[in-house]
Amino acid sequence: MTLTQALGRLRTPVRPAMDRMQRRMDSIVKPLGSLGLLERHMVKIAGITGTAHPDLQSKAVVVFCADNGVVEQGVAQSTREVTRIVAENLAGGDTCVCAMARVAGARVVPVDVGVAADTAGIPGLAQRKVRYGTGDFSREPAMTRKEARQIVEVGVNLAGELHAQGVNMLATGEMGIGNTTTAAAVAAVLLDLPPQRVCGRGSGLTDRMLARKIQVIGGGVALHRPDPADPLDVLAKVGGLDIAGMAGLCIGGAVYGVPVVLDGVISCVAALVACRLAPGVVDFLLPSHLSEEPAAALVLEELGLRPILNAGLRLGEGTGAVATFPLYDMMSASCETMVTFADEDMEPYRPLGGPAS
Repeated sequence: MTLTQALGRLRTPVRPAMDRMQRRMDSIVKPLGSLGLLERHMVKIAGITGTAHPDLQSKAVVVFCADNGVVEQGVAQSTREVTRIVAENLAGGDTCVCAMARVAGARVVPVDVGVAADTAGIPGLAQRKVRYGTGDFSREPAMTRKEARQIVEVGVNLAGELHAQGVNMLATGEMGIGNTTTAAAVAAVLLDLPPQRVCGRGSGLTDRMLARKIQVIGGGVALHRPDPADPLDVLAKVGGLDIAGMAGLCIGGAVYGVPVVLDGVISCVAALVACRLAPGVVDFLLPSHLSEEPAAALVLEELGLRPILNAGLRLGEGTGAVATFPLYDMMSASCETMVTFADEDMEPYRPLGGPAS
């Protein structure tokens, strides 16, 4: 499916299913709204899936692996060779997100969309490579516009493939040395903010390295002057292949009616790109946690999304998103199995602020 086709096939939330879910949660024996954001997310999931009894048993986190040429400018502790090593570990089930996913009963789907090395011989690593890493955006555009569109389409079509396999909840993940730099650059442009407002320490930069990172982002944006009204232009000039892939996955969720759980700052920036391409996509996104990177809170506020967790997570890979999977299982069980006020012949709770009896 092309991006143009996908944008023409976006669904809208099913309001009657949302209303039924809300009535169900209000009917079970607990104070109204007492499960907070979890209740709101379940209502949203009902609208996404079109049913007040959503099946969330088959979950997958899609981890987009790609290198970023800007690491040549000293903006990360590690070198790009680490991306291939971790991609191979993801495929072998030997990373943190893999361990967490096994506990949560979820699949991990690692995808090479731009690792700067040959990975064709790695079993279990899906091959969708468009190019061997991005260009160094401090000197040249990260990629061509055609490549940016192509990677977004990879994400859309992966959502479709997994949906066809029975997956009914997706999560975004990424792996790529230097990708907090590309995410901060994209966020700076789309939010119209200076780099220092959105730039964080990533995997752990010194003050000097952080200053260099801010300088590189500012210089790259000034050099290429990406158009904030054109998300593909922003991706092509200062973005990352992993960001583009996750943006496509978010759009795919809206095409196929699958909830997409966002991970940290890089996932959130990808979601912002998706929503600038098609604002209705936001209705299909579930934020998992608040990353410590400065851009995370700014992007989530821009999208009007409130995350469930605030645990200081900053690993990536989709770990924060997978951490919320059991919470959705618990909420689903509560909605389906708890007794209702009617079952117990009890007077239901009234909304807070309602008339006294």
